[in-house]
Amino acid sequence: MENGESAAPVEEYFSELEDPRRYNRRHYLRDILVIAICAAISGANGWKDVAHFGKLKVAWLRETLCLELPHGVPSADTFRRVFAVLDAEHFQECFVDWIQAVEKVTKGQVVAIDGKTLRRSHDRSLGKETLHMVSAWATGNGVVLGQLKVDDKSNEIPAVPELLEMLEIEGCIVTLDALHCQTETVEAILEKRADYVLPVKENQPRLLEALQRLFDDPEEMHWVECDSFRTVEEGHGRIETRACWTTSDPEYLEYIATLADWQGLQSIAMVEAVRRVGEQATTARRYFISSLVSNARSMLRAVRSHWGIENEVHWILDVTFREDDSRIRRGNGAENFAVLRHIALNLLKRDNSAKLSLRARRNQAAWDDDYRLKVLSG
Repeated sequence: MENGESAAPVEEYFSELEDPRRYNRRHYLRDILVIAICAAISGANGWKDVAHFGKLKVAWLRETLCLELPHGVPSADTFRRVFAVLDAEHFQECFVDWIQAVEKVTKGQVVAIDGKTLRRSHDRSLGKETLHMVSAWATGNGVVLGQLKVDDKSNEIPAVPELLEMLEIEGCIVTLDALHCQTETVEAILEKRADYVLPVKENQPRLLEALQRLFDDPEEMHWVECDSFRTVEEGHGRIETRACWTTSDPEYLEYIATLADWQGLQSIAMVEAVRRVGEQATTARRYFISSLVSNARSMLRAVRSHWGIENEVHWILDVTFREDDSRIRRGNGAENFAVLRHIALNLLKRDNSAKLSLRARRNQAAWDDDYRLKVLSG
């Protein structure tokens, strides 16, 4: 590697970030960003961890990543101050540009969008509300495509179209929870030339009633042409059966279209899940509208794929990255550290060289300079 050459392609996509400091620029912004990303990969969950990592790896940072560090490694207070005033919106945009450059989301892939609260990010003494983020996850690639902060005085509904606008998801299938069964959300998805699968619950009472009237009435179902698909899974003393029925019957679609302006509507569906443990069985039914042509197998796959964002993103962020325990609150610090976690999560997931858990990969990145460089080079 030639002198001055970067070993971390990821940093190239954050080079356009403007330094928010007007005074006291003893440490270069590039150095601060690279150290923070490396530390997040290597197990750092706060600014003290980031600074401590930098001090332990100062020789590696200078020799391998060619950081200048004219005044040594910044202190934890410096990291805290810089990320508190760093433009969070621009940082998010740089993240999206990076992941779209290195991960191609294929057509037909499910993109799950869901919100998550950073539970300890509030500061009541300053009137600072708890931070809530909406994230998009590509189920096939297993990476976060982007995230956006929900405005303090709003909710997830207006944030989703803004997040969709940032993403390249043409040909993908977008799934959300029932809160987002809104005509505005449907329009935003279709504008990106993507498809939607949206659950229907009590927030759309007339639509829910219409779907229940069809799928819950055996006589009605007898006269409607439906596609169906069923899966059965056994394990841990229980049997779970999932069945899906879909239809593109024009009479029903025309009626449902009169309830609201559901653009692109091509099918409706019901998924019935029966869970049996011993002699006891529980049954749950869920109803959906979609821009996909009636296909029960594809519908069930999309519905099941959506909940992967809870296990593959939110659960990992809480358990492995300790996100819910984070007390970063000053300025934009919590939002920007959330981006650092997503960068680290994506980089670690992209490494398939070792069959290790995410926690083990973070440990290996902390201990093994060569492995950290490999992960960082993505």
